[in-house]
Amino acid sequence: MRARNRAFTLIEVMVALLVVAIGMLGAITAVSQAAGNSGYMRDKTVAHWVAMNKLTEVRLQKNAPKVDKTSDEVEMGGRKWKWTMNVTQTQVETMRRIDITVRPEEAPETTRLASITGFFGTAVAPPGSALVSWQGARDTGPQQGGKGKEDEDQQGEPNQPGEDDDDANVPPEPEDPDNPIDPSDPTQQQ
Repeated sequence: MRARNRAFTLIEVMVALLVVAIGMLGAITAVSQAAGNSGYMRDKTVAHWVAMNKLTEVRLQKNAPKVDKTSDEVEMGGRKWKWTMNVTQTQVETMRRIDITVRPEEAPETTRLASITGFFGTAVAPPGSALVSWQGARDTGPQQGGKGKEDEDQQGEPNQPGEDDDDANVPPEPEDPDNPIDPSDPTQQQ
C-alpha cells in the first residue's frame, strides 16, 4: 500500500483565502467608519467653538444686539465656517434671545453642524441675591393692569432685611454682641 500525501487542495486554499478576505473587509470597513466618525466629531466640536465664541463676543458688548438676522464667515481649525445669528425679542422687555447656527463654508444653507441659544439682557439678579428684577435695570413705571401708587412703590429695588414689616426672614441678632458664641458650634462650647 502506498501512503497518500496529505496536503491542501487548490479549492481548500481558495476557500480559506475567501474567508480571510471577507474578515479583512469587515475590519477595514470598521476602521474607516471610526476614522469618519472621528473627523465628524472634530468638525462638530470646532463648529460648536465657533458658535460659543460668537455668543461670548455678543454677550461682552455693552449694548444689546439688534433684533435682526446676521451672518458672517470665520476661520478656525484650519477651515472656514459660516455662522448665522438670529436675535429675537423675548417677552421680558430687557432680554433678547440669540440663536446661532454654524456650518462649514462649503455646506448648503439648510445644513448646520452646531446650534446654540443664549440670552442677553439686564433681567438678572444682583450679586449675592436670588431676587430677579424682571423689568430690568431701569425703572419702567407701572405695568398694565391699573396699579396704583402703593404698587408703584413696591416695584423699585427689593427690600433689604429689616426694611419690611415681616421679620420672619431676618435672622435674630446675637444676644451678647461682646461674646459672639454660637451654641450650635461644638468648637465654641465653654
